[in-house]
Amino acid sequence: MRMRTISALVAVAALGMVLSAAQAADTPDAKIKLSGGSVAAGVGVSWASGTLTYKGKDYPISVSGLSVGDVGVTKLEASGDVFNLKTLGDFDGNYTAVAAGATVAGGGGAAAMKNQNGVTVNLVATTQGVKFVLGAGGVSMKIKK
Repeated sequence: MRMRTISALVAVAALGMVLSAAQAADTPDAKIKLSGGSVAAGVGVSWASGTLTYKGKDYPISVSGLSVGDVGVTKLEASGDVFNLKTLGDFDGNYTAVAAGATVAGGGGAAAMKNQNGVTVNLVATTQGVKFVLGAGGVSMKIKK
């Protein structure tokens, strides 16, 4: 009887550690917000500005290579979560698609991108009907100095 009790306690403790690790993995290290406007009908948008919120501070960022091909959209906004950001310097880089073209509830587009430092950005358009198109060379994101 005593052995069963000890085994049950060990199993509960192990399950608690697994759940804690899974929850920690789902917690973003930072948040990102992007905004842009239409360049020309049918050409899409190249994002011009954004903000990275990391450890309670806001950092302006520049973004190029991310566009949308939707005609008639004049102002676009997107936000998302940043994972695996160990230091601020790891954010700068060229991001390539992990997943793109998904549509989320409400009709907005979604994209998941990862850079050479292992930083992953999960981005969701808050403008309805927008689908992301990543440039052939990826998306460049850098903190403005």
